[in-house]
Amino acid sequence: YKAAEAVLKEGIADLVLVGSKEEIEKNKGTYDISGAAIVDPATDARTEGYIAKLVELRQKKGMTPEQAKELLLNNYLYYGVMMVKMGDADGMVSGACHSTADTLRPCLQILKTKPGTKLVSAFFLMVVPDCDMGADGTFVFADAGLEQNPEKLANIAISSADSFTLLVGKEPVVAMLSHSTKGSAKHADVDKVVEATKIAQGLAPELALDGELQLDAAIVPEVGASKAPGSKVAGHANVLVFPDLDAGNIGYKLVQRLGKAEAYGPLTQGIAAPVNDLSRM
Repeated sequence: YKAAEAVLKEGIADLVLVGSKEEIEKNKGTYDISGAAIVDPATDARTEGYIAKLVELRQKKGMTPEQAKELLLNNYLYYGVMMVKMGDADGMVSGACHSTADTLRPCLQILKTKPGTKLVSAFFLMVVPDCDMGADGTFVFADAGLEQNPEKLANIAISSADSFTLLVGKEPVVAMLSHSTKGSAKHADVDKVVEATKIAQGLAPELALDGELQLDAAIVPEVGASKAPGSKVAGHANVLVFPDLDAGNIGYKLVQRLGKAEAYGPLTQGIAAPVNDLSRM
């Protein structure tokens, strides 16, 4: 409700809260959300249409009208996603009270991935104070919140580059991170990043993208020039693709806590419509 008040006060968006008026009034405390529209699934005139559409979308999975009604009246995540699907909302934000899995499940079932994208992943927009690396201290870290399958690194890299362009408005420079730079170490984990780099370069040859690179070789110009001479990415990266979720999640929290960076996310990418999952901390 604090966020809702801020959104309304700053005029960021037209806001819709899903829930009963009684429930929202009881829980809002002292926050002023009077400018928000309240949609109660139990009484809204669109609910019957949502039930029919959900049955149509999930009939191959055995969805019945009774099951659809139960979901929509009792799981507000499904109701919010159906609002987006039917064009009654432009996007959805959830996660303050729900897990990532619970937030994304209805999105993947109903909205699917956007055209040309094979998977949904997550990133953090990191803004590091007093930093001349990246885009004046601004980076995208991916995947730092969702995708655990490192075999999908190439697709994560391309989506992350698009997200950087959208949010920062500058040219993405993508580094595929590893504990090795250009063959300095031999290991299956390194081979994975090397292969992902080749795939990504093949899928998006116009991107400034290179790997495998150690973190310092990716963002520190003199180290990049020494360890990966001739690379247009080394030393200048602003999109960092971590080799797995463990590294990405630990990396963003290190920079946030020790570097006192602002960490915005996790932001989801690859869904057919805007849906974001909040961190509960």
